Amino acid sequence: MLTLADVQRNPYINTFIQRSKEALSFYHYTDHGFDHVNLVAKRAKELAKKIGLSNVEQELCAIAGFCHDMGNFIDRIDHEYWGALLFFEVFKNKMPPKDLGLVMQAIANHDNYKAKVLSPISAVLILADKSDVRRSRVIIKNKKLIQTDIHNRVNFAVTNNKFKADPKKKRITLQLEIDTDFVPVMEYFEIFTQRMVQCRRAAKFLDYKFGLIINNFKLL
Repeated sequence: MLTLADVQRNPYINTFIQRSKEALSFYHYTDHGFDHVNLVAKRAKELAKKIGLSNVEQELCAIAGFCHDMGNFIDRIDHEYWGALLFFEVFKNKMPPKDLGLVMQAIANHDNYKAKVLSPISAVLILADKSDVRRSRVIIKNKKLIQTDIHNRVNFAVTNNKFKADPKKKRITLQLEIDTDFVPVMEYFEIFTQRMVQCRRAAKFLDYKFGLIINNFKLL
């Protein structure tokens, strides 16, 4: 079976991720490079294990997490589809067709807010990816420049991030600490409402509820 470690050693995949990081850095986007994809892969595998997915499914979730943003170097628009096609080209002879299809589907759906969640792999990837909101994702160091972009402002304002699943309560929770002197909580919702709705849909597919807590206030 292809493992996350195998994928992390693949020179094509590493090149795609590095090029994507460089491309988005040019536009002062938040980090979409190795820090982000490694964290998403780690969270995806941990979540898959916590909710009781099989060992094979856990590995597929981690692989999808590592590869989900690598299409950005071709174009930010439709990067999820580019990423799925690139994954196919690299691994079409190295994975069983069913597993290959599940990872491709997860990559293609992770940033498509209109798509239905169709597999546990897709659901886990959405939750792991959309939960990665943190100050260290902001590449710009100048606070005045950070203020010019809402995505950078909101990520920079997040000083603590906890993501956990409770199988007994059937609840997946994202808990954030936000510096409200830097950005009001409502500004978080201005850009993340759609993402939180997607997280709720993904959790529902897994027969879980999704909860959002900001500064100790339960919002979802």
